[in-house]
Amino acid sequence: MMESGVIEASGMKKQPTEETTGTADVTEIRAWGTVTVLEESKRYRINRIEIKPGAHISTQMHYHRSEHWIVVSGTARVVCGGEEKVLMQKQSTYVPMGTPHRVENPGVIPLVMIEVQNGEYLGEDDIVRFEKEKV
Repeated sequence: MMESGVIEASGMKKQPTEETTGTADVTEIRAWGTVTVLEESKRYRINRIEIKPGAHISTQMHYHRSEHWIVVSGTARVVCGGEEKVLMQKQSTYVPMGTPHRVENPGVIPLVMIEVQNGEYLGEDDIVRFEKEKV
């Protein structure tokens, strides 16, 4: 059985600090793919997001956090504040607080991104989802 905490390259176990919550490697399965929490604190969360080919997250916005997305592999079509851009591996984009946004995978391989959320409040109830495709 694996203990909680992170094993560093030296083999030493790294304990969660007062700043981090120790919730690393919790994966949620969604209809469009998966979200794995890599690290979390009071004011930031780092996620690994994988989006299936042809799938997308809902159009949404947040009042209390911004997001930064870095493409690890695949292709991302990002619509943010009404502007559309295509991102490839090693490219990134910033999503300001209060901005409607959406990401989709137009490719044929899974889209893998690292998402850094930053803000005063990171709760799931700060996600405003739009029924129609407002972006």
